[in-house]
Formats: sequence, structure tokens, C-alpha cells
Amino acid sequence: MTQFDETIDAAFEPLRGKPRVDRVAALVSNLADYGLIWVILALLKARRRGPDRRRAIVALGLAGVSSYMVNRAVKSAVQRQRPDEHLDASVRTPSSSSFPSGHTLAAWCTAVALAEPGPQTAAYVGFAGAVAASRVHLRAHHPSDVVGGAAIGALLGVALRPVIDRLAPGTRRRLARTAKGMGPEGYMLKRL
Repeated sequence: MTQFDETIDAAFEPLRGKPRVDRVAALVSNLADYGLIWVILALLKARRRGPDRRRAIVALGLAGVSSYMVNRAVKSAVQRQRPDEHLDASVRTPSSSSFPSGHTLAAWCTAVALAEPGPQTAAYVGFAGAVAASRVHLRAHHPSDVVGGAAIGALLGVALRPVIDRLAPGTRRRLARTAKGMGPEGYMLKRL
């Protein structure tokens, strides 16, 4: 993993120290801190009563609790030291071990659990990828920490989706119709 970490870290090096890039990395990392962005997105999805609200609340709650527990368990088992140098940026100083990246694990888990099929999934996963990149850019984690966090988080999010479907009844069929709804038959299904 050392070779992988060194290669990826070297690719980020030319971008470090550039004020705009550093500020964007800090902003993305701070938005993911304690799941802030995911809470905001879930609140937006839950603004109306009904299945969307129930699904958003259940997905956010399950993703938050499960990603926290899995992250703590893996960090405790691995106990990897963080990178020696940190980029000077206005982000919370990490206090736990390095593997996996908790920000990345939670971002990927929540992105997969909360998103509905279609462009929303791409946007959520894109932001989760930005969180991972920000953690490497800020030198808060080794690149392999974020790859591990993304893999664990995505798998956890996939595992949670059937549980979310079970706990938020009435949303699974609607989501399937929405995913299909790009053609005339999908339009008819949505109208029914």
C-alpha cells in the first residue's frame, strides 16, 4: 500500500498550497463533517409528508448510525497512524486512527442509501467522491484510507437499502416506476 499511497499523494501535491483548491477541499470536508450535507439533503427530501419523508429519515438514520459503528470498529481494529503532515486548513483536527476515512465511509454509505435512481445518485456519489479527494488533499488520510472508506461505505449503503425499503413501505414500488419512467410506459405508470 505504501507505493499506492505515495503515487496518489504525489498526484495531489501540485494542487496543495493553492488557496482556491485548499479552500474548496476544506469546504467539502467541512460539509461532510458529522454528516452535515446529508442532513441538509435529507431535510430537503423530507419537506413534504409521505413516503419521501419517511424514506429520507429512515435512510439518514440508518446510514448515520451504521456508518459510525462500522467506522469505529474498523478503526479500533486497524489502528493506522495518520499522515505525518497535515495541510494547514480550517478543518477539524482528526483525533482517531487513519483507516478507514470516516468522512469517506459515511459519505459513500449515505450517498448510496439516500439516493433515488437517476441523476440524484450520480450527484450524491459525485459528492462522496469529492469528500474522499478532499481528505487526501488535506492530508487527513492516506489515499488507501479513503479507498477503504469508500468501499466499506458503498457496501454498507447497498446492504442498508433493503432494510430501508422494509422500514419505509410504499417507497420501493414508486422508486421502481420512477427509474423506469423515462419512456411513455413509465409516464403512464407514474400517472396511475
